[in-house]
Amino acid sequence: MQKQKFEKIVSIILGASILSFGLFNVHHQSGITEGGGLGLELLLDHWFHISPAYTSAVCDTAMYLTGAIVFGKGFIGTSFISTACFSLTYKLWEWMGPVLPDLSSMPWLASIVGALFVGIGCGLVVRQGGACGGDDALAMVLAKKTKQPIGRCYLFSDVVILVLSFSYIPFAKVCWSLVSVTLSSWILGRVADSAKHNTSDQMENAAE
Repeated sequence: MQKQKFEKIVSIILGASILSFGLFNVHHQSGITEGGGLGLELLLDHWFHISPAYTSAVCDTAMYLTGAIVFGKGFIGTSFISTACFSLTYKLWEWMGPVLPDLSSMPWLASIVGALFVGIGCGLVVRQGGACGGDDALAMVLAKKTKQPIGRCYLFSDVVILVLSFSYIPFAKVCWSLVSVTLSSWILGRVADSAKHNTSDQMENAAE
């Protein structure tokens, strides 16, 4: 039990760190935005110069409370760890400065690389029953209530914010952002669902 709890925490910390690294080093530098709560944080960062290190905690409170109502009190504890880790590591990347090349001139590459970071990072957290942001909690609640794949629920919330992103991002970049969120939603779904398959395999092995 202790080993499982340790592995769960490590997975959450790793996922949140991968997510914040990708958002700062790829999305923030190239202008490729995410949708949902993550995209909203980048939107606020652009227009009001408020770092996602702060807005991630403030904007997500309502969605976390909704998640707690649907999934129980354990959801809050798990999400607190992931959110705190996201905020701390994002601030760390800001302090260090960009460590990846600026991909602004290659938006197609930025959309793919960014999607990998977001999809894998969020997926690692979601598969442990936690959320790095309000969009995670919202997508999890929507998936629970509508019985739709979580990747599809992520894509829905992403598209809404991308429409708002037309206010500061050129049309071409928003299109690349759409590519990014579509790919990241698919990757997230694969990573998150892999936990179910692993659990099923363990149960089958135990039965044998």
